[in-house]
Amino acid sequence: MKMATREDISAPIEAVFEQITDFDHFERAALRRGAEVQRTDSLAEVGVGSSWHAAFGYRGKKREAEIEMTELQTPERVAALIRSAGLEMRLEIDLIAMSRNRTRLNLTIDARPKTIPARLMIQSMKLARTSVLKRFRHRVGDFAEELERRANGRA
Repeated sequence: MKMATREDISAPIEAVFEQITDFDHFERAALRRGAEVQRTDSLAEVGVGSSWHAAFGYRGKKREAEIEMTELQTPERVAALIRSAGLEMRLEIDLIAMSRNRTRLNLTIDARPKTIPARLMIQSMKLARTSVLKRFRHRVGDFAEELERRANGRA
């Protein structure tokens, strides 16, 4: 199942890219929400090949995920592969400079089931596609607003 949306952000592309690649910020935010996040690679800096292990509660169960950075092209593209319980997701974030102080964020998630329970979950998401997409777009919109605040130093 593929979900995609785009948001315009009132900030320069370099500032937006800096914010979406501030992985320490995202690790701290996940820890504040009760997730466990641990870096699993031995690279000095975050880049292609960087990886994390995450454990978190979702719908009353403990879930685990392995996240691997697959692309990092400054300042326009970030991609990661997320594997969790029979589900493989590809996350892609593309940035386009609309003007000097305006950036378009295109975010795509492509989830592919690898097991029968994951296939059933994706099928139920497809049946509720309208409400799932609405929630997805709302959360990406909130994320874009937060990026804009942080990129412009108002966080």
